[in-house]
Amino acid sequence: MALIAVVTGASRGAGKGIALALADTGATVYVTGRTRKDGDSELPGSLETTVRQIEERGGVGIAVPCDHANDAQVEALFAQVAHEQDHLDVLVNNAFAIPDGITSRRPFWQKNLDQQIVLDVGLRSTYVSSYFAGPLLVAGGKLVVNTSSFGGSCYMHGPAYGAVKAGVDKMAHDMAEDFRPFDVAAVSLWMGMLRTERTEALFTSDEHRYAELTRHAESAEFPGRIIAALAESPNRMSYSGQVLVGAEIATELGVTDVDGRQPPSHRPALGSPPQYSPAVVH
Repeated sequence: MALIAVVTGASRGAGKGIALALADTGATVYVTGRTRKDGDSELPGSLETTVRQIEERGGVGIAVPCDHANDAQVEALFAQVAHEQDHLDVLVNNAFAIPDGITSRRPFWQKNLDQQIVLDVGLRSTYVSSYFAGPLLVAGGKLVVNTSSFGGSCYMHGPAYGAVKAGVDKMAHDMAEDFRPFDVAAVSLWMGMLRTERTEALFTSDEHRYAELTRHAESAEFPGRIIAALAESPNRMSYSGQVLVGAEIATELGVTDVDGRQPPSHRPALGSPPQYSPAVVH
């Protein structure tokens, strides 16, 4: 039976790539974002385009314009899913507000205070989406994935970014405890450097400087391939509560990138996922 999925923040980037990879399995994919049509943003990509490409892949795409800083809009999103479906198989929490200057090397107090917007659309939004999705997931779902990165362990882009990644990692661990009686797995997925609309512009701006990054970059669809395999794995509950390195779990599940490559893990350079205490305090 085809998956029913919600992928937040899917106008472009990782969210779009994940949605397209899920579409390859014939999934029905609800995609959210603020960019409805091409031309509504300075960056390429929109919900309209994502849905068209989902359907070209053999999936069913449903665009739901949604500002994940607005709880009422998020609640309405999952009310729509509940009205149209009897459950939700996969929730991918990917919405993330990217403030200007996030990659600046200046100390955080010399950056714009808007850097903290990621604590709202990134950290808080992950909790809110999971909250409203919870009843649909326990009705027969499989998997919750919080997209994350090595920034949850090493210094990356400053303390606001790091707090989000560390936060969604721990959130997946704790949500797993609540979802376990319902056979729903929750994980956080550390993605590598992805080839997205933003990074492609960076790579082409100085091909020599970014040659090494380009060589090891993952496609934006690679995390989606991993998520699709994990959702259908008979062992998915054994991963629940963990922070997974995408490249490593892909090897375990036999998942390759769109070009057939097996992207390398960045653990040796950037560090390992956290190890949480097994203690449970209610």
